[in-house]
Amino acid sequence: MAPSAIPAQPPAAPLPAEKSKQLVPRSANDQTKEKTPLQAISQGVCLPGIPLFSSFDKQRAWILSHMAGAFRVFSRHGLTEGMSGHISVRDPENPHTFWTNPLGKHFGLLKASDMVLVDYDGNVVGGNTSRPANAAGFLIHSAVHKARPDVNAACHCHGKAGKAWSAFARPLEMLNQDVCYFYGDAQAVYEDFGGVVFSKEEGLRLAGALGPKGKGMVLRNHGLLTVGGTVDEAAFLYTLMERSCEVQLMVEAAAANGVPKVYVDDAAAAYTFKMSSDAESLYWEFQPDLEYEHAVSNGAFELTPGALGIWDSHQ
Repeated sequence: MAPSAIPAQPPAAPLPAEKSKQLVPRSANDQTKEKTPLQAISQGVCLPGIPLFSSFDKQRAWILSHMAGAFRVFSRHGLTEGMSGHISVRDPENPHTFWTNPLGKHFGLLKASDMVLVDYDGNVVGGNTSRPANAAGFLIHSAVHKARPDVNAACHCHGKAGKAWSAFARPLEMLNQDVCYFYGDAQAVYEDFGGVVFSKEEGLRLAGALGPKGKGMVLRNHGLLTVGGTVDEAAFLYTLMERSCEVQLMVEAAAANGVPKVYVDDAAAAYTFKMSSDAESLYWEFQPDLEYEHAVSNGAFELTPGALGIWDSHQ
């Protein structure tokens, strides 16, 4: 793209340190201290929590439908790259197994009925047995699920911005409100790269780098990985991390031309993380995209009609 004709302006001088601090609520009568993050963001009636289920069958249908919807969202975000990319979700009844996508099928065509169930030994034990799972993906996801019992879902793709930022093997900087969802220990960097993950040891090292609190990780020369308690949480964090890489690259380009960065300070970043990065809030962050995909596809990816159940708190 040709440069614009706007005359170049000298970079603005950074504000004095004492004036650049963000204001963080600390008053004794701060009402957010008495509310959950979801209650705090809801003006009026509060959004319902993550659904509860009366049977494993209903929960599984819900999980698989949300999983298929996540792939549709990833497709719309341009996160496809040949056969690369995978999502895994722990089975609610048999937690030593997890569901993943079949190898070689486009994200935008996936349905809940397409998913493959594998165990920790790599055996296909249920679901769609007509196609294999991704072997490299299995080694990554099985290691993560074993290392992190709190993680029920993991996402990995080869998006453009994520791959570009991964070449620096650096964490994302706290440049804006949204990236604060990865503040502190919630973000990690895997600094090794040994090619396509075809060894168990590589998967174990990757899971170890994520750590006990990691939500998102930059994989050097590779891409991104996110995890969550629900597939909705992991999928939203993935799209957020991918966009945050794009923003970071834009900021780096501006900074290279002499424009100074102004970072979110630690107190404001920690407060934003606390009030925005809990499981319920991150589940709900994904619902607008999921509901849109459901509408445009007329529910084609659901396991059974109504299985998506976005507004149901009990099923």
